[in-house]
This record gives sequence, structure tokens and C-alpha cells, in this order.
Amino acid sequence: MAWLHTWTGLVVGWVLFFVFATGTPGYFQYDITRWMQPERPQVQRVQIPEADRALVLGRALDRLDQLAPTANGWRITLPHESLSPRGWQELSIRWEDVPRPGHERGASGSERLDPLTGALQPGEVQPRATAGGLGLYRMHYMLHYLPYDWAIRLVGVCTMLMLLAIISGVIAHKRIFKDFFTFRPGKGQRSWLDAHNALSVMALPFFLMITYSGLVFFLFTYMPAGRDVQYGSHQAANKVFYDELLERHAHAPMTRPKADVAALVSQAEDAWGKGRVASVSIERHEGGAAEIVVTQAGAGDGGNGGSLDFWNPPRLRFDADTGALLPEEPNPGGGARLTQSVMLNLHEGLFAGIWGRWLYFAAGLLGCAMIGTGLVLWTVKRRRHHLVSGRESAEHPGVRVVEILNVATMAGLPLAIAAYFWANRLLPIDMADRAAWEFHSLFAAWLGTLFLAMARPLARAWVELLWGSCVAFALVPVINALTTDRHLGNSLRAGDWVFAGFDLTQLGLAALFALMAVKVQRRVILGKSRDPEVSRVSKVLGARPAARAEEGL
Repeated sequence: MAWLHTWTGLVVGWVLFFVFATGTPGYFQYDITRWMQPERPQVQRVQIPEADRALVLGRALDRLDQLAPTANGWRITLPHESLSPRGWQELSIRWEDVPRPGHERGASGSERLDPLTGALQPGEVQPRATAGGLGLYRMHYMLHYLPYDWAIRLVGVCTMLMLLAIISGVIAHKRIFKDFFTFRPGKGQRSWLDAHNALSVMALPFFLMITYSGLVFFLFTYMPAGRDVQYGSHQAANKVFYDELLERHAHAPMTRPKADVAALVSQAEDAWGKGRVASVSIERHEGGAAEIVVTQAGAGDGGNGGSLDFWNPPRLRFDADTGALLPEEPNPGGGARLTQSVMLNLHEGLFAGIWGRWLYFAAGLLGCAMIGTGLVLWTVKRRRHHLVSGRESAEHPGVRVVEILNVATMAGLPLAIAAYFWANRLLPIDMADRAAWEFHSLFAAWLGTLFLAMARPLARAWVELLWGSCVAFALVPVINALTTDRHLGNSLRAGDWVFAGFDLTQLGLAALFALMAVKVQRRVILGKSRDPEVSRVSKVLGARPAARAEEGL
């Protein structure tokens, strides 16, 4: 089992580190997007006065009736704290026209309304184009430059191997919980093994959950046989399958409801609590009567009321003409679909409140550390084997490649992610394909770190790139302050914890990389280790470039 654990982890370790490093910020994707669009003003949290609710909702219906009298569906979003997108949602209306023949969806539009009067609000300032936090999050399974199908299959194979590595690691490690409380610093290979064991056990339930639920995410891509045998493998057959699975209804044109919408909202609040209504939708299924669907909002940033079924919040259905309460509809897909939904929500963590998301974020960083220590441990073992066998001057090309990739991935990728945020502030606002150039900046910086790792002595490359990541993250708030008026001081004074939290997190990451750089510098370059073998490795790593230069390499 030990060899299986080692090789399954090594072969896909760099891809998994990329997946964890880019997926972990996804737990704050909406906050990151908010920071990357500083033009958007801070939203004022204003509720509709209860005494004016009928007036405001009436004006919202008047506006919808005026703009889209025979639409496919209407929706009025009430002011509430939303979990997706995260943050305060203002009063707004949205409509979708009946699709033209040959199209699945019709044209749609939306407008913001004043929650106090129901009057039309002026249009928002157009923010800068950015891939935002969502782009960073999607990159952890789309890998950006690869075709979508290739990327998710590659990530699926890597995820499966990681699940295999975790299970084989638990089986192979007989003293797993005893070693969890053991760490022997300054002992070279033993220290790396202790760190790898401790990190692996510390968040073991998270690692098992995140890998398994990641496979469930694309289960019909990874295991399409059952669906294809029953429905066929072509696109039209897939649509039939999903229409049946999700019980999608064909919609028909509807008209303004006769029922008192404000009274229905009050009825829903009596059941759920004040301010717990997220939206009111008016729709008509083909062949049926029009309905009014009132949807419950989450319980603020404290979570989704304890429910993991995030995408199916409680709803109340009313007859659009009489206002009579209609029977509850079961969720589509039954128990199997509900189980899948819970797994996906566990993976994404959108249901979690602020502290839950920080816990997810910390577990994601532990995942990066677990993979990183495992990769370094492999090279330390091989390097020690060379020293013991008296081949200090010999350099195995495979070990050399692994060491370079380790440096470029573990120390270089964080620097590249910081470059992604730099690009957001430094690229011209009106630049064509601006969002795409944010990604190009990330990968160009990452490629630069690979070249540096190839050109520099490994020990110095580690230290230089760790310091580089420290400086890159530390300068993100500085660049933000120089290019916008949303600097840390203003954010703290205004109580804007999205901007303040982002800047403070960058400074925290900078401090973390500074600590790592100092530790590595003291042990590897200055040779201040209590283990003589570490000092010998340091000399080998430090002497290698001179030897390479003498050899003309």
C-alpha cells in the first residue's frame, strides 16, 4: 500500500496542488469578484416598509406589465441577504419572453427599483470587465486553456487517484493517530514525514469529502453508460434525460395575476419570519393555470437555516387568480437527486456562514500543505538515498525535474495568483478582452517562476520565490490603494468588510510566505539545522549550479 500511496500522489501531485490552490479561494468567490469591481458602490441595506409593501409591489407589477405583458415568467426579488450571489440583494424585477421557435430560452431583462417607493432606479455604473472570483474558482476544474471535456476528465482522473492515495495512506499508516501528535523539527526526512502525517490527519474528513464529492459533481461525464444506454449519447437525448430528471416544465405566456401579491408575501412571512422572503415568481406551465411561487431567503450570513439542500429552498405555491394555497410539490429527482444535491453543496460550501467558509478556506490551505509536503518528502527521500550511496555529485534527471516542478508549483503558483489580482488593478479599464488578459497575466507569471526555478540553484529558487510570493501579496493592497479610493483605511472606516477582509487576507498570506521564506533560508542556505544530513543536502543543492556551470550546462 505504501508504494501505491507514494506513486498515486506523486504522479498527479502538481495538478492536485493547482486544483486546491485555485479552488480554495472559491469559498469567497463573490467577495473576490466584489473586490475586483471597485466601481460598484457599497449596497445600502434597505427593506420595504411593511406599511408600503402593497404600494411597492403594485408598482413592480405595473412595471412588469408595461415591459413584458405576455412574458414567459416574471420575478420580483425582494431585499434580502442572499447566499448565492453572496450579499445583500436589492429590490428588482426580472422577466423572460417566450422563446422563439428553435430556441430554449427567450430574451430577458431586469431593472432595479427603489424599495421605499417602487420607482425605477437609475442604472448602475458599468464595472470593469473581470473574470473575478468565479473565474478563479472555475479554473480549478476547467484548467483554463484546455478544452472543457478534456479538462474535467483530466481533473477527474487526478481526483480519483487522490482518493486512492488518501485511502491507501490511511491503510498503510498503522500508527496514524499516534503520529498525529508527533513532530520532530530539524530532522530532515523525518520532519517532512511528520508534517505530512499531521496535515493529512488534521483535515482527513474534509479531504475525503472534497475528493469524493468532486467526482459526484461530474458523475454523468465520468460514468455516462447508464444514461446513454437508456437515452442515447447525442445532445438531444441528453436534453430529454435532464428534462425528465429535473422535471422541467414547458412554460406558457402569462398575464398579471389577480391575487393580492402583498398579502401572499405577508402570509409567507407569518410562516417563515420577517424579512425571510427572497422572491416572488409568476409563471404558468403549459396546459395549467398561472401560479405565484414565493421563495424563502436564507437565514442571513449565519447559514441556510441548517439545510444542506441549498438549491431547493422552501417555497409556497399559490393560485395566481384566487390566491389559494396549492399543495407542495416534491423536489424533482427523488432521494437520489437530493443525495447528489447535498454532496454538491458540501463541496461548494455555499450554504455556510462566514466562519464556516473560513473553515473551508483553512482546510483547503491544509490540502495544499499536505500535497506539498508529500511532494517534497519524495525528493528528500531520493536525495538522501543519493547521499547514503556516495553519489553526492550525481544528479538523477527525474529527481531534478520533480524538484524544479515542486519549486515552480508550490512557491511559484501563489505568486502567479497574486499577479492575477495585480492585473485586475493595472490593466487599462477599456482594454479589449480584459478578463482574458487577467488569466494570461497569471500564467505568464507562473511560466516565469518555472524558468527561474530551472535557472537558479534549487535552494535559492525556493527562497527567492517564497520571498517573491510574500512581496506580491503584500503589494496587492498597496496597488489597490494607488489605483482606487477603496483602500484599507477607507474600507475599515466605512465598515466594508469585503474590501477590508480581502486586503487583510493578502497581508496575512504575505506574512505566511515571509515566515516560510525565513525558515527555508535558515535551514537550507545558512545550514542552521540540527540534522547533519540536512546540512549535507544544503551543500549539495547550493553547490550544484557551480558544478553545472563548470560543465557548461
